[in-house]
Amino acid sequence: MATSPTRSFAVVTGASSGIGYELAKQFAQNGFDVLIAAGSDAIHQAARDLEALGAQVHPVQVNLAEHDGTHKLIAAIEATGREVDAIALNAGVGVSGRFLETDLAEEMNMVRLNVMSVLHTVKYAAKAMAARGRGRILITASIAGTMPTPYEAVYGATKAFDRSLAQSLREELKDTGVTVTALM
Repeated sequence: MATSPTRSFAVVTGASSGIGYELAKQFAQNGFDVLIAAGSDAIHQAARDLEALGAQVHPVQVNLAEHDGTHKLIAAIEATGREVDAIALNAGVGVSGRFLETDLAEEMNMVRLNVMSVLHTVKYAAKAMAARGRGRILITASIAGTMPTPYEAVYGATKAFDRSLAQSLREELKDTGVTVTALM
């Protein structure tokens, strides 16, 4: 599909299914072209479905739990030549179980995806948006980040980070034209 410079441009991570796909769909239905990212090859079917709504869609299959994955996402955003009007940082995973029994490698992967990739990507997007004086940032947190979460101790901690980051950025950026929202 040809470039649509008259349409706004949004980026959505974790967009192959669930909340991320629904966020991307909302953007597509409301005048945005989208760059969608996910680790699964289902991102390509999601792109076809969203294109049917009239949006230009750039699918990026990337593992954001890997540091290089976040760099690949940023490079893909820059390759579009478009300014990001809105970004929804939704990619995330959960690890459940008794803390003494859960797999440390899975939990470290979760921290890289739910925390480190969000931090890295929001730093990139917020700087560009603040310099332009406009933009919208949505970070998917969770009510799990507001209370103790036995049997999801590390997941709850990652979502507490996401919530706190979103709330802090909202205050810091309130006079820049950039809005920050924590999706709970």
